[in-house]
Order: sequence, then structure tokens, then C-alpha cells
Amino acid sequence: MRRISAAAVNAARRRSRSAGKVGIVGILVVVLVIAGLAGLAWYLGQRNAAGQGMAGMPGRPGGFPPPGMGGFGFATTVGAAEVTQQDIPVQLEALGTVVPLATVTVRPQVSGMITEIRFREGQTVTKGQVLAVIDRRPLQMSLDQAEGNLQRDEAQLQNAKLQLERFRTLLSQDSIAEQEVDAQAATVKQLEGTVAADRAAVGTARLNLDFSEVKSPVSGRVGLRVIDLGNYIAAGDASGIAVVTQISPTDVEFTVPQDRVSEIQESVAKGSALPATALDRTRVNMLAQGQFGTLDNLVNTETGTVRAKARFANDEATLYPSQFVNLRLTLRVIDGALVVPASAVRNGSNGDFVWLLNADKTVSQRAIKRGQVTADKVQVLDGLKLGDKIVTEGGDRLKEGDQVSLPGDKPTPRMGPNGQQQPGQGGERRRRREGAAGSPPAGGPPPGGAP
Repeated sequence: MRRISAAAVNAARRRSRSAGKVGIVGILVVVLVIAGLAGLAWYLGQRNAAGQGMAGMPGRPGGFPPPGMGGFGFATTVGAAEVTQQDIPVQLEALGTVVPLATVTVRPQVSGMITEIRFREGQTVTKGQVLAVIDRRPLQMSLDQAEGNLQRDEAQLQNAKLQLERFRTLLSQDSIAEQEVDAQAATVKQLEGTVAADRAAVGTARLNLDFSEVKSPVSGRVGLRVIDLGNYIAAGDASGIAVVTQISPTDVEFTVPQDRVSEIQESVAKGSALPATALDRTRVNMLAQGQFGTLDNLVNTETGTVRAKARFANDEATLYPSQFVNLRLTLRVIDGALVVPASAVRNGSNGDFVWLLNADKTVSQRAIKRGQVTADKVQVLDGLKLGDKIVTEGGDRLKEGDQVSLPGDKPTPRMGPNGQQQPGQGGERRRRREGAAGSPPAGGPPPGGAP
């Protein structure tokens, strides 16, 4: 009985200790929950106080200033520019390809072995310059043979003519038959034909001898050589000796939308020389300047465009055959147009508009009608006048009647509808700090003093 009682006592003690631990954990959990609720209540109270402090400011809930108001209640800083007047070119942008005026494969007109090469690869040659020489000796022999035949036949013709004169004298004396005179006259005619053929043969031989010097038919740049010294080449060989490309002057071929063909034709009909500018792929660096050449005689039905050409002198060889360039064609110039920076023009539900900067540093929305557009300027046809100031930067944060300031201006407080300064976040935070430091509420007694 004593042993059973001792075991029961020990079990009771263990249960008591476990219950004590559970009780402590429960107490800790309750304390943490209470502390969390207290912290949440304090946060909500501070938030409501901040909201009441900004209650006089329209805009977003929670006391934050509305868009366009700027931080701490000051006016929004914006960039501005004036409406100016300048000449605006009406231009056509297109992608073009440099097309040489002539690309010639220089082929020999006589056969023979090449004895001289008189050009370097990549050399600029002139029209008529000798590029290569073919062996002249066989051609010279052919010329000598033709000239010998001509001399022989000319001598025979001269003898036949003298014989004909004698026969005619004898015929007048009735010493020979008329038939012999007619036969001699035919012989003279035959020899005259032979002499004419000989002279043609001589001319052909001289021409072939001249063809032994292969000359460039155009001025231009020689490409890579396709045949070497000592090779035999036939007349009219397909590969030829070299390829000469004319690069000065040169053309740029481009396409024009069919809707703008009438503008080009109208300007050309007035006798205007339309300036053309060739730019590199970045559209920044100018390669060459020229003028419009001509339009094709039909519209490409697949693309709805018309091919056109512009001519460039290309004296400095900045345009290379088959090179892609950006072409800028000036169709006409609008004199004295009202223009604004492109960054100032915005688009809304009612169309294009700008923010007009008023004399009291407020802004108002002004609808405009745009005209021609350049890289950085927009022509204004209606809605503005010369000298008006408009907002160029920061317009996405504005609304009608907002107070703004310009870079370099002294910060201007934002004024409310009643003419009083609207509070900002900075003022509210300062008041809260002063209250935390023990400052009395408005109208209360000073600390430590008599009521």
C-alpha cells in the first residue's frame, strides 16, 4: 500500500508541473496578442490624425497631395518654350540603293595572247584608257597583207583604165570592134570593185590592230582582274578582262508612295529642282547632295509605289555602287510657319492639345491643329499665336488651372481656391513633431504657467 501511494504522488507531481508550463505559454500568447492589438490601434490612430491634418487638400485619400501639386505643397516644375516662326521643309523619306550609270564588262574584240596589263585592281580609269594589250604581230601581218593586195589591184586598175582609153581612140578611127571596148570597160569596173574590197580589208586589219589595245569604254573604277598576263583570250570572251563601274556621277534609286506622286509632279512642272540628300543608315551623317531625276512610268501594283531616281555628282566617291542609303527629298518649303517643339504636343480624347502657360504661372489646355511635322518641330495651323508660352516637359502631371514653376524659379507655394496656401506633407509632419515635444494645443495655456 505504501508503494502504490508513492507512485501516485509522483504522477500527481508530474501532472502539476506540465499544467504549470501550459499555463505560462498561454499567458505569453495572450500578452503578445494584446500587444499586437495595441500596436494596430496606435497605427490606425496616427493614420487618422495624418488624414485629418491633410483634410483641406483635395486629391488622394490618406493626406497625400494630388497629381500636379508637387511635394510639400509647392507648384510643379515644368519646362517651357515659346511658339516661334520658321521655314519648314516638306520632305519625303525613302530607302534607296546606289545605282551606277554604267557597269561595263571589258571584253576584247580580237583573239590573242595578252602581252601587257596596264591597270591595277581598284584603280580609277578614264574613258579610252588602255587596260591591256593583245599580241599585235599577227594583226600587223594581216594589215601588211591587205595593203599589198590593195597595191596590186590598184596597179591593175590603172593599167585597165589606160587600155580602155586606147580602145576608145581606136574605136573612133574604126580600127577595132566596139565589142572589145565594152569588154575593157567591164574589166575596169571589175578591178574598181576589187580595189574597194582591198581597201575595206585594209581598214579591217587596221581596226583589228587597234583592237589589240583593250580600252575602257567609260570612266570609272576597275574591279578585280579576272585574267592574268600571258593567257590566251578569245574575242568576246564572257568573263572579259575587267569590270569598270562608273561612280561619278551616280544615281540613287528609291520608291515613292503613289499618293505623293502628284506632289512631285506639281513641283517638277513648276521647273523646281528638288534637292535630294543621301544619308547613312543612322540618318545623321550626310553622304552626298544632289537633285531629283525622274519617275518611272508605272505603279507597282504589289507595293503601290513608283520607282524614282535622284542624280548625285559623287565627286568624293562617298556613294558606293549597290550601297543602301536613306534618301531625303525636299518637295517644297513652307515659309514663316508657326512651330512648337514636338514634345509639347499631346493627344487626348478630343484631339491634339498643348498646355498653355498663362501670365500668373497657371496652365490651361489649348486644342491645336497640327500641320507638317519634322524631326523635332510641329507646325501649328490653328490654336496658338506667335510668342505664346507652352509646356514642353512635365505636362503629364498637370491638370487645368494648376500652378507651375519654371526651372530656376524660387519655389512657389500652391494656393488654394480661397487664396490661402494649401498645406503639404512637410507642414503636417512638423506639427506632429511639435505636438510630441509638448507644445500645447492652439488656445491652451503655456506649459508650467498659470491658466
